[in-house]
Amino acid sequence: MTNGRMPSLFVCHGGGPFPLMTPPMGGPGLTEHLRGIAKQPPSTPKAILIISAHWEEGPELAVTSSDRPEMLFDYYGFPQEYYDLKYPAPGDPALARRVQSLLTAGGHPTKLDMQRGFDHGVFVPLLLAYPEAAIPVVTLSLHASLDPQIHLSMGRALAPLRDEGVLLVASGISFHNMRAFQMSGDTGRGPPAGAAFDAALVAAVTNPDLATRHDALARWTALPEARHCHPREEHLLPLLVAAGAAHEGEPATRTFGEAYLGAACSGFRFG
Repeated sequence: MTNGRMPSLFVCHGGGPFPLMTPPMGGPGLTEHLRGIAKQPPSTPKAILIISAHWEEGPELAVTSSDRPEMLFDYYGFPQEYYDLKYPAPGDPALARRVQSLLTAGGHPTKLDMQRGFDHGVFVPLLLAYPEAAIPVVTLSLHASLDPQIHLSMGRALAPLRDEGVLLVASGISFHNMRAFQMSGDTGRGPPAGAAFDAALVAAVTNPDLATRHDALARWTALPEARHCHPREEHLLPLLVAAGAAHEGEPATRTFGEAYLGAACSGFRFG
């Protein structure tokens, strides 16, 4: 990275509070992947901007602007302890306005949201990576159109933040077909679901040519098994924001790659 530039990350956040359970649902690998977020930046970030698969807005994007975001428990059916979780990180209204300005200048009308709290795509990764909750956190929505070009363009607009001490974390999962996950934990039967898609996705994301990479991601539905792995693409699109924030010549590397609940999953770092 150049002069302490922050990376842009895509992380797989699992299902609900699964990575926080003891033992973690789906195994410890993904939990360690999320803890490893804190090892990626060259120094402690000034702030974190996290793009959550669990928030869609349109026609305007939305960015949290409260100085004290609340918790948003957007899962159900778990023991009470997973509704008593706290992640008291401060918000950053100044960063929210900076995000709004960059996105608007990039052709993406954006509004500030004082009410939105931290959904599980935000607090689950951050509880593991930065449990002290001392770094300010701002959350950005996806665009409700689910247009891949829009999400790549969002990343391009946000790229300057990486040189301003802001860590970009795109929180989703690279396989999200709920019916295909092996929730019983019996994952030893043949190759993981979505293996062909995962291999093609890794090849696309790690292609050193930025234009070729972006073209492949914009046409992600052409990858093998694409719609089987993502009947709806909201959990993949954060990856496109992270990829869009990469600069020409920066490496794109796979930071996580193993079966999770019987499905092939990958995480990535840009820069």
